[in-house]
Amino acid sequence: MEVRPKRILIADDEPDILEIINYNLSKEGYEVYTAKDGNEAIERAKQLNPDLIILDVMMPKKTGVEVCQILRSQSMFQDTLIIFLTALNDEASHIKGFETGADDYVSKPISPKVLSSRVNALFRRLNKDDGKTLHIGNINIDPVKFIVSIDNNEVVLAKKEFELLYLLAAKPGRVFLRNEILSQVWGTDVIVGDRTIDVHIRKIRQKLGIDCITTVKGVGYKFEI
Repeated sequence: MEVRPKRILIADDEPDILEIINYNLSKEGYEVYTAKDGNEAIERAKQLNPDLIILDVMMPKKTGVEVCQILRSQSMFQDTLIIFLTALNDEASHIKGFETGADDYVSKPISPKVLSSRVNALFRRLNKDDGKTLHIGNINIDPVKFIVSIDNNEVVLAKKEFELLYLLAAKPGRVFLRNEILSQVWGTDVIVGDRTIDVHIRKIRQKLGIDCITTVKGVGYKFEI
C-alpha cells in the first residue's frame, strides 16, 4: 500500500520565507502547504490535518502562540508536531512556546537546510519505537498510543511531557541528569534551556496528581512511587 508523504503546513506573513521553506521541504519529499496569517493557519490546519505545522510567532490576525493554543485544545491536533519560527530569542519566549505545546522552537534567521534537518529529526523521533507499555503500580504508560492512565483513568499529556515521563518511568529509581533529559527528549540538534525541563516536570506533576517524580537538587530527576 502506498504511503502518503508527510504533510507540512507553514504559516508566516513573509512571502520570501514561505517560498524558501516551501522549496526546501518539498525537495525533502514532504507535501507542503502555506498560510499567510493566524486565521488562515487555523482554517488550513482543519482542512489538511497536517503531520507538522511551522508557525511564525508574530503573525497578523492571530499570533503563532494563539494558533498553537487553539489547535492544541482540539483532540485532532493533540499529536500534531508544531514548530515555532521566530525572531524572539529570549528564554521567556522559549518557555512560553513550550508551555503552549510546541515541539521545537527555531530562531530566525535560520538556514533552510538546518530547518529541514530539524523537521527530519522530529519525524524520526516520532516514528521511533520507544518500547513496551510500562505498568508501574497503578500507572500504565503506552508509548504506541501515547496514553497515560492512573487507575484506568486516562490523563492527557502533551507529546514532550509524555516522552519525558516515559524516559524517567522506564528506569524507576535511576537519576537522570539534566543534560541526558535534554538530549534524549529534545535531541542534540534542538537548543532549549534548563528551565524547559522544570516547566515540563511541573506540568506532568499537576496533570498526574501524584508525587512520582523526585527532584535531585543540582543533579536531575528520578521516577519513584
